[in-house]
Amino acid sequence: MTRMRERWTADRMPDQDGRLFVVTGANSGLGLATTRALARKGARVILAVRDEQKGRRAVASLTAGGPDDRLEVRRLDLADLDSVHTFADRLRADGVRPDVLVNNAGVMAPPRTLTARGHELQFAANHLGHFALTGLLLDRMAEGTDPRVVTVTSANHRMGRLHFDDLTGERRYSPMGHYNQSKLANAVFGRELHRRLTAAGSPIRSVLAHPGYTATNLQTSAPVAPARFLFGRLLLPLAQSPDQGALPQLYAATSPDVRGGELYAPGGVAELRGAPVRAELAPRATGPQTGERLWRLSEELTGVRFPLPAAA
Repeated sequence: MTRMRERWTADRMPDQDGRLFVVTGANSGLGLATTRALARKGARVILAVRDEQKGRRAVASLTAGGPDDRLEVRRLDLADLDSVHTFADRLRADGVRPDVLVNNAGVMAPPRTLTARGHELQFAANHLGHFALTGLLLDRMAEGTDPRVVTVTSANHRMGRLHFDDLTGERRYSPMGHYNQSKLANAVFGRELHRRLTAAGSPIRSVLAHPGYTATNLQTSAPVAPARFLFGRLLLPLAQSPDQGALPQLYAATSPDVRGGELYAPGGVAELRGAPVRAELAPRATGPQTGERLWRLSEELTGVRFPLPAAA
């Protein structure tokens, strides 16, 4: 873990006037906190949300109910690949060119659930949907202002395993185990994307962030009772606020000091809370063979091919 010279806060964020961000899961928790901080610095933000009504309420909470043409709500269900394609197609049709994509949305610890295409829900929403979205928007971002893809993982990626022979949990399913698997997939994807962008000479940076332990509805409304009790009640007094938890992904998205392929996380004990610092990815997240294998599988499962060469 590498500490910054000074504690970084949202107040130290550079002016974001003229930059356009797409933030997934922007109607609550970390996504809403990220949107709020970016808007205060002059950014335009597309709130990519599954429930448009909740998205509009989120905008109203940020603007005291008044209009703000810098904030736009668009529907996106990351667990539904048809929705991901529709979202990307409409951005393209409207001539939208994002500068930054923040892959923030997540699902945590539900009972075993399969999507319409037969994918395990957490792997689908947390990884496959973001993989497909990134691939579909990447060419729109290349000419952006300091373009970046920020993928939000978790400290739990260090406990994850990629069960390539049983991704859906058909033989053995654990709500938290499969959450950890999806967060490891986020980490592997962000690092592999960095390798491929570098090999292609792309100006886009792929950066990773995790929020530590943050009080959001991801914990308090977890569908499985043991996870809800552990994270939503027992450990809740230890949690930091969403505004604090969003700092690592805000730093990754806006700081001029950020380098591609790196992870930014809270700098406190066990990376649970604190100002953002550069942290280490789990070794299993950085291996090129794992990255290549997950990449090929993700292309197969989503049907999305990135306009990039394979990394050396």
